[in-house]
Amino acid sequence: MKAVPKKRIAILISGRGSNMGAIIAACMDPSFPGEVAAVISNRADAAGLETAQRHGIAVHAIDQKAYASREAHEAAVLAALEAAQPEILCLAGYMRLLTADFVRRFEGRMINIHPSLLPLFPGLDTHARAIAAGMRVHGCTVHYVTERMDEGPIIAQAAVAIEPGDSAEILADRLLAAEHRLYPHALRLVLSGEVRMVNGQAAFRRRPPLQQDEGGEESEALRPPQILVSPDARRH
Repeated sequence: MKAVPKKRIAILISGRGSNMGAIIAACMDPSFPGEVAAVISNRADAAGLETAQRHGIAVHAIDQKAYASREAHEAAVLAALEAAQPEILCLAGYMRLLTADFVRRFEGRMINIHPSLLPLFPGLDTHARAIAAGMRVHGCTVHYVTERMDEGPIIAQAAVAIEPGDSAEILADRLLAAEHRLYPHALRLVLSGEVRMVNGQAAFRRRPPLQQDEGGEESEALRPPQILVSPDARRH
């Protein structure tokens, strides 16, 4: 495969970092337009730090317990990011709310994966809530991060079926495989410029373009987020 220029990525994690691992694996493909420059965790015992180290990636364990305030902790995170100079910031199971100042600093350059088909089930315990609501389909969403939690513009989504008798744990395991496919897919769109955040929306660039301006330059059009449906969901 033809190698392409790679943009720098920083990943924030709090635990094992399985979605981080999927991104690292994707970056090994010469045709993938990104490389992981740093992994940062708010917990010193996050298992994902060891995974990143095994791949030769710079890691920063910035334990939130060592800081007197959220702002002081974020200042340390920002210092690590300043050293890494990422062009895109990925949240991958980062279980700490970010301040509005932090989010504004990375507006349009920070994305997150959430285990539901947003806007359904923002927040925690999404698998159990989907089952309790009688849903037949569950899924995951990659979106831009904004000041309102889990409400940023949607980049891409993937769906899986909810089977009779599923527990929250079984459903979570089924969805995780879809997450590992979706996050690199959405990240590729962002890194390649196929999507960017414009006026609070996800603006996708189509080729060939839907329209041209008077000078013949390609213009952007907003289009619905990309949907990847898993093989499990297609059976129903």
